[in-house]
Amino acid sequence: MTKPPPSEIRALFNRIAPVYDQLNNDLSLGQHRIWKRMAVKWSQPKPGDVAFDLCCGSGDLAQLLARQVGSTGQVYGADFAPELLAIARQRSDRQFPPLSIHWVEADALNLPFENNFFDCATIGYGLRNVTDIPRCLRELHRVLKPGAKAAILDFNRPTDPISIAFLKWYLEAIVVPSAKQLSLQEEYAYIAPSLDRFPLGTEQVRLAKAAGFAIATHYPIAFGMMGVLTVTKA
Repeated sequence: MTKPPPSEIRALFNRIAPVYDQLNNDLSLGQHRIWKRMAVKWSQPKPGDVAFDLCCGSGDLAQLLARQVGSTGQVYGADFAPELLAIARQRSDRQFPPLSIHWVEADALNLPFENNFFDCATIGYGLRNVTDIPRCLRELHRVLKPGAKAAILDFNRPTDPISIAFLKWYLEAIVVPSAKQLSLQEEYAYIAPSLDRFPLGTEQVRLAKAAGFAIATHYPIAFGMMGVLTVTKA
């Protein structure tokens, strides 16, 4: 199944930007906040770290990272969709005390950062949408410091029949109709085929190790509907 070109994916996320947070919160019954806190914990940010949230969207993970690295640290949030970045910037500007976050419009396959720049990193629902997963993982590996950890949260493609049937029902009966109420049914209908293309957890581990990561582990969560890939650079 062919993945849409980057320009089409970027346009999709720019269109859904105004309701991105509301819809994700409604569809997950607020659980996405728990999953994101889990991802941040697994990336092991420390006070004073320079942290990275790749495919940052509206900035939830970047804000969580900023609170962990504190006033002596820095966070960079990067995304290719300027409309989502604008919302992320507006949201962080409303925080008190201020959060040290740099918002960067960037291509996940060609990051504008030096080698060995970041102490830790997260990706939330982004790896599934890049056009070249191996290259994205190599770029992530390149910009992380030796010993750095990253946590990658996304939908998981379950393998047991009950979970597969439930996920199919959830996407068709809950996700797309909810999006339809906001006139975004075509945009969120994209999720199901993107999930069909997304590598299983075991394949994600293999790709991460091929990209250079010394340690890679995939954890299914939320009854196997979601997953977190944790990686460590040697």
